[in-house]
Amino acid sequence: MTQTLRLAEELIACASITPDDATCQSIIAARLAPLGFVCETLVRGPADFRVTNLWAKRSATASDARNDTQSLVVLAGHTDVVPTGPLEQWHSHPFAPSHRDGKLYGRGASDMKTSLAAFVVAVEEFLAERPTTPLSIGFLLTSDEEGPANDGTVAVCQVLQERGERIDYCIVGEPTSVERTGDMIKNGRRGSLSGRLTVKGIQGHIAYPQLAKNPIHQLAPALAELVTVQWDKGDEFFPATSWQVSNIHSGTGAGNVIPGTVVVDFNFRFSTQSSLESLQQRLCTVLDRHELEYDIDWVVGGLPFLTPPGTLVNAVREAILAETGLSTVLSTTGGTSDGRFIAKICPQVIELGPPNATIHQINEHVCVADIEPLKNIYRRTLEQLEQALRA
Repeated sequence: MTQTLRLAEELIACASITPDDATCQSIIAARLAPLGFVCETLVRGPADFRVTNLWAKRSATASDARNDTQSLVVLAGHTDVVPTGPLEQWHSHPFAPSHRDGKLYGRGASDMKTSLAAFVVAVEEFLAERPTTPLSIGFLLTSDEEGPANDGTVAVCQVLQERGERIDYCIVGEPTSVERTGDMIKNGRRGSLSGRLTVKGIQGHIAYPQLAKNPIHQLAPALAELVTVQWDKGDEFFPATSWQVSNIHSGTGAGNVIPGTVVVDFNFRFSTQSSLESLQQRLCTVLDRHELEYDIDWVVGGLPFLTPPGTLVNAVREAILAETGLSTVLSTTGGTSDGRFIAKICPQVIELGPPNATIHQINEHVCVADIEPLKNIYRRTLEQLEQALRA
């Protein structure tokens, strides 16, 4: 059993359902402290939802590098996992790591405790070979990524910003691969803008429509128009912005009552080609043109971010190619991640982890054959970044 696999199993055995860290970060901090990392625990959130965050940093010393050549690379991720679902549907207990057919099973095996273990062992190996590296290394871990994400990475980033901490590169350990570790990385993510639209009418008896105003009928033409709008065309990194309705609520439950309101939940997944303001304005323009009486409650889930090819993307690409022979695909697909918070204080952010086919599922697993290559890719990336720093 490799050191990476052993640590991955130790972390999976911790029942760290959001927001409970269940000692995962203590286990990791105990591995980092002997390497020279200063480990700081930041607890945030209300009494009934306490979130544990770890900020650990090993700074390059004056003897390691000149002050003007130091760079900080941060390895970021989350120790929390989603609930298990029905235990009877698991073939083995989700918090008792087990092996079947060359796969490691357990909640968090793919999302993302294997990545965390690979981070730690990669750094251990890197520093064993390069104890005087000019590269400063940080870990940013939270137990609030799978939850509301109000008191996790976003809170730590705020603290770092207030301290004037500069982060040059960040690798988030999200499971981004498709078939094999390293076949896809995320070099950005789309933004998420949700809204709850309430269209107002006049409630009345269904037999006397002339005395009422049906908001569903009023909304229908506007809704038909909205689903045909091309919000933007995307670009070489992002698909076109999409607008989707997720829920429609109306009526009293009675079959003879015209409703007084209709409520529509919707979401934009948008690229850097659109802004929050432009999307809000264009949607309201359609509603106004159809002379609707309405209110909208907006919720910004995250802004889009993009890391174009450069020092970090090139380092990861070269590391993947050297370790696996794969020419990785750059992608911005999928949902949001904590990368959206880190991108506000770090100019180069990418996400790289194992295959994601079973994340959040019953019998979540990762192929054991994917674990060591992932650790080696992380280590090789650190080596590439150090080489770029020394150049």
